[in-house]
Amino acid sequence: MKYTKTKAVLNQLVADLSQMSMIIHQTHWYMRGPNFLKLHPLMDEFMEEIDSQLDVISERLIALDGSPYSTLKEMAENTKIQDWPGEWDKTTPERLVHLVDGYRYLEDLYQHGIEVSDVEKDFSTQDIFIGLKTAIEKKIWMIQAELGSAPEIDE
Repeated sequence: MKYTKTKAVLNQLVADLSQMSMIIHQTHWYMRGPNFLKLHPLMDEFMEEIDSQLDVISERLIALDGSPYSTLKEMAENTKIQDWPGEWDKTTPERLVHLVDGYRYLEDLYQHGIEVSDVEKDFSTQDIFIGLKTAIEKKIWMIQAELGSAPEIDE
């Protein structure tokens, strides 16, 4: 069987991108305060991008004869991105920091996928990982800028 480790990373991404979409959705729903009118619709764009990445990753896994997680139970049992209860006790900046944490985790997972797919010589998947990691790094930069911080991607 080819690309065993690459397929494992792809399936981990299925669980984690699903969780990240929900976290963005929660941020969208539980947002209040300054910049609401700007950030609330922006979260829709963030969700669309993550959902698009999820589709690309899932379809690549299927193309490699893999079986992506496809139930909420599988997603919840396999994600490594922490969630929060839906409560009003978090500020929008706190929620944005939580998003950055999730994006940083995805950035690291994409990097791991780049390395694994290189070893397994699955350069098509590696190309996908590189492009999606770049998109994630841009989101980190943008959210960090909103929070008044540097991207800190090179640390």
